[in-house]
This record gives sequence, C-alpha cells and structure tokens, in this order.
Amino acid sequence: MSGYDYVVVGGGSAGCVLANRLSRQHDVLLLEAGDPDEAREISVPIAWVELLGSEYDWGFRTAPQPELNDRSLQFTQGKVVGGSSSINAQIYVRGHPADFDRWASAGNEGWAYGSVRAYYERLEDGEPPACGTGGPQHVVGQADPSPISSAFVDAAVERGIPRRGHAEALAAEGAGHTHVTQKSGERHSAADAFLKPVLDRPRLTVETGAEVREVLFDGSRATGVRYVQDGETARAEATGEVILSAGAINTPKLLLLSGVGPADHLRAHGIEVRVDLPGVGRNLQDHLIAWICYESRTDDTYDDADSWLNVLRYLVLRRGPLTTNGGEASAYWRSESGLDAPDVQFLFAPAHIERNGLGDTGGPAFSIGTSLVSPKSRGRVTLQSADFDDDPVVDPRYLSHEEDLETLVDGVRKATEIAEADALSAYRGDRIFPPEGGESALAEHVRANAVTYYHPVGTCRMGADETAVVDDRLRVRGVEGLRVVDASVVPTIPSGNTNAPTLMIAERAAELIAGGD
Repeated sequence: MSGYDYVVVGGGSAGCVLANRLSRQHDVLLLEAGDPDEAREISVPIAWVELLGSEYDWGFRTAPQPELNDRSLQFTQGKVVGGSSSINAQIYVRGHPADFDRWASAGNEGWAYGSVRAYYERLEDGEPPACGTGGPQHVVGQADPSPISSAFVDAAVERGIPRRGHAEALAAEGAGHTHVTQKSGERHSAADAFLKPVLDRPRLTVETGAEVREVLFDGSRATGVRYVQDGETARAEATGEVILSAGAINTPKLLLLSGVGPADHLRAHGIEVRVDLPGVGRNLQDHLIAWICYESRTDDTYDDADSWLNVLRYLVLRRGPLTTNGGEASAYWRSESGLDAPDVQFLFAPAHIERNGLGDTGGPAFSIGTSLVSPKSRGRVTLQSADFDDDPVVDPRYLSHEEDLETLVDGVRKATEIAEADALSAYRGDRIFPPEGGESALAEHVRANAVTYYHPVGTCRMGADETAVVDDRLRVRGVEGLRVVDASVVPTIPSGNTNAPTLMIAERAAELIAGGD
C-alpha cells in the first residue's frame, strides 16, 4: 500500500484544481478512471458532439422518465483526464449571485456570492475584463461567431430581454455571446489549466485507468481507497484525507458501496452499514433543455462545419466554425416578475440541434434551446446492486414538480417569439419544430423532446440538517478524514452551466483543506 497525504478520487474539474493546489506542499495521489485526454476531438472545440457516448463518456442512462413519455435519456459524464471539462461544450458561467446567497441563507457559511467571487477571480484568466489575472483557466468570448448568433442577441433584445453588458460571466438577466474555456482556438479544459502545468511536481502522482472501488476505513476514519488498474487491485493510503471528486453520479455510488448512505438501502443490497446518512444520492438536480429549430435562408450556419475549407482555416489560422462550441449566444429570462434570478436560459446554435445532437434538415438551420435552470423537481441516485461494475440507477424525476413543465413551456413559447423577431428575418426560413399549436402542443413537444443539459448536481448536499451529507467545509458527516469536493455538494442548482461553479468549489475547498479546516 502506497502512502500519501491526500488521495483525490476523480481527475475531473474539481480533482484537477485540488491536485494543483494541494501538491504545492503535500504528497497527493490523483486517481482517474479514464484515459489521458489525448484524442484530437477533445482539443477541437466543435468536436465535443463526437465525444458523447464515446470511450471518454461513462455512458450512463437515466431510468425511464414518466413525465418525458417514459424515455430513458443519455446521461453523459466525462471519463477522461479533465472529466466533463474535456468533453463539454466549454460554456463558462459563474451563476447568478442569488444562487450562492441561497446556499449561504440555508446555513452554509462562506458560500454567499460576496465570499465566493474571490475564488472565481483567482481561477480565471483572459476575457472578460473582470476575470482575475492570476488564474490559469482561460475564459474568453467566442473567437469567430456566426452573424446569425449576433442576430439572435438582437432578436432577444427586440423581445424585451436586455442586452447583457456584464463583464463577469454571470447568469444575470440579458442576452449576449457566451464565454468559453478556450485558448488559441482550442479547448482549455481543467486538465489543461490546472493539471498539465504541474505534472512534473515531485509531490504529485497521477494514475489513469484507475477505478476506485471502495473507501477504506479504520473505525470511523477514512484511511485510503481500494482501486483496480490494468486488472490488478491496489490500495492507496491517505494520512490526511480521502477526497471524493468523482462527480454527482459516481461520488454517491462510491459512498454507498463503501457503507455510507441510507441504512435500509445499503442493507437491501447486503452492504454493511458504516454510517447511516439518508441524504447520500438524494437531492439530484439537473437542467432540462428543449430545442426549437428553423430552416436558415443563408449558409452562415455550422451544418457543414467540417468541410475541407473550414478544416484548413482551423489548421492554419485557428479560425472558422471549428473554433466554435456551437452554443455561441445565450439569454437569461425571468418567466415571472419578482424572481430573484432568471429561471430560464436560452442557448442559440447556428445548426440543426435535435435532442442530444445534430439533426439533418437537408440544408442549413438554426436552433434555440430552452433550459429550465431553476428546477423544483428532485431525483436520486441509487445502487442497482453491490457490484461496482453495475451502473447506478440515475432517476432525475424530470418534471415531477408540475411547475417545471409550466415554466419550460413558457420558455419554449418565448423562444419561438425570439426566433420570429424581425432581427432574424433575414435568416429565418420555415419552422422545422415544434409544430404549430397551443399550450398542449408545446407541452407535448417538451415531453417528447426535452433532454438533459448534462448538469447533474446535489447528490451529496452540503448543509447542517439530518439529510445533508457534508457540512459547509465539505466534510462527510459521521466520519473523519473524508471529504467530498465536486458538483454533488451543491445544495440548489446554479442558474447557469455548472462547470465554473464546480471549479470554484474546488478552489475554496483547497484553501479550507490547506488551512486545516
């Protein structure tokens, strides 16, 4: 058994930040189940769509969702160095200040936006101007956006959504181009930003292809992990802490398999109960997104992004459609007045998007996605069996709260109003979907076509009540030497894309750990 100060499980966004920060003064082992991020598709921004369902994806699927016509959805999570930051659409959004103030008002000290803003600034480099200048995560505006994306912003303004002028990448009400984690026309993942620059540190060890199967304990203290690599079982000892950064699906799965979770659920699978924590795997939250699509009257779309001319432009100049993430512009909207933050995000793509990927219209098209960013529905992650090789049961229970469907339908209606504004008239052809119709037709479109936005959080929620899994220092309740640092600790889902908040959580956690808190 090898010994380290800290064993970090998961080399995704949070794990890369932790490995960087903690290895400055401590011996750190980072265990990643996936392979190195060497595939060319990972570095080319628009090629992320080819990574969904690939060897770099855990390949989870949801349980059939009753409110989505019993569909089982593809549920992508990155299985590669850099985690989901190596396969996502690179959108960088801090969230809305009200999101974090809500965390703090629930008794989580130090998590209000006034406190966490400094951690964002410490992480970020590049544009917009309000980003910090010392951080390695490169955050920039779109390098070479399509003119249709600019027309979408104008259309949203025409339909009453203010133009977004914030320098910070916030989910504040307004329309504008998206900020992305890119550098010199390529993806800039958490691995690029935080891990690769410090791989030569003598106090940092990184192992890939290492699937952690169990957290090891001595009494009530976590002492290390058992993992499998190249078919061989190994153990790693942590004299300081074991830190789980495996994500909102695999972190609760690993806790449950290690005997930490709801006692009745563990006993039902023949697992010895170490700590009865009812909240493990509960409180699953995710963003749903439903797309509308129109034919385009111009060729300023990305339906032929991989043409030889565009490939040449990318290889020689790092310009053109291959530098885009696809979702070039967005808008945040309050479906009701009086809300403390927008509850709907619109995402614009100059391409035909249908459910989880590219569709085929036989010609150019553009799409607007409507995402429910403040869902009230809550789901759970549970074990299928006590066998690690069996995927957990992922049941988001989408639209189980009736208000979520109402809000999403309102959002889709607003999206069609934006699409049919004068600002897009030079580009807009016939509507492809949804079909014309009233409220019931839009509701059926949502039920038949809404998909995950790949933003699961909350399954190891921080808090002080009996259903919280970790405290506001992210320490697992009821045990010592075990911490969770990833999107699973989020109490309520942020109002935007979740990679940036995950990086922030890890940055703050590293400071807490280094300070002995």
